[in-house]
Amino acid sequence: MDQERMRPMKRATIFVLVVLCAGCMARAQVVMPERGAAAELDRNVFGLGFAGGAATGVGLSFRHHLPSIMSYQINGGIIKVDNAMSYSIGMELQGDLARTRVARFFAVGGVSYFYTGRTSHNDMDGPGRLGFGLGGEVYAGTGVHCTVELLFTCFSDGTVLPLPQIGFHYYFQ
Repeated sequence: MDQERMRPMKRATIFVLVVLCAGCMARAQVVMPERGAAAELDRNVFGLGFAGGAATGVGLSFRHHLPSIMSYQINGGIIKVDNAMSYSIGMELQGDLARTRVARFFAVGGVSYFYTGRTSHNDMDGPGRLGFGLGGEVYAGTGVHCTVELLFTCFSDGTVLPLPQIGFHYYFQ
């Protein structure tokens, strides 16, 4: 890859590392707002926020923790200026591997579709994406949780890259 294409990836990697380091210092519960995370998740917990990543889409996000170790997330966003439009829609499935008082660690898989272009022609070379990897979530305060994921992302044009994703969600019942 040339230097121009690598520069945004370097910035994203630095940003992810900063978020991870800050999250390690959090001293509150994760996943269970207003209750201890060490307790079993025996109820539905919902979250709204923002998520962004090449594997599962960019935009507003809805997350649903099922009363088990599983959760799913739906992401989507759209921008239209004049005749040019860009959007993404995606979803991911998460399975908890470990949940402690300060963090949640999970396996994740997801799919998405990206569109950029005018009217009926997509200008992207690899608009369909599929990703598998690992993620972590930490409590940031007052019901807000920060998520960082690293997914091996397969693009529909055959490219495979390990790419980070990030999300911020407010949990409620």
